[in-house]
Amino acid sequence: MPETQSHSTGGRMSSLATLEQGIVVLVVITAFTHIYPGVVEGAPPLVLAGLGFLGGAALYLRGVRRRELALAAIPYTAVQIPMWLFIKAGNYTLVGYVDKAVQVVLIGALLVFVFGRSRD
Repeated sequence: MPETQSHSTGGRMSSLATLEQGIVVLVVITAFTHIYPGVVEGAPPLVLAGLGFLGGAALYLRGVRRRELALAAIPYTAVQIPMWLFIKAGNYTLVGYVDKAVQVVLIGALLVFVFGRSRD
């Protein structure tokens, strides 16, 4: 099986190509960098954003419409960056900077996954 393809075997991470595994890891990282501060700061929108990332990752691991989920994750992730700039308005934290770096890499990986792979 080429590295750019994957087949669902009960949703196991080992069934995913390396790029897909990296995407799942990045999604989980950004999920927790939303959930933790959201709980600590009492900010439900942050918690909901993080839960959205986790929900998407769970569906992806279960093999549910992987290409469509990846395609939807691009704007879902991209919109978080300007929202962070606007909402935090100068009160940026190290966690926020790390999260935005993770999200930029995630968007790049998603673009490669969705548009850079050969069509079956």
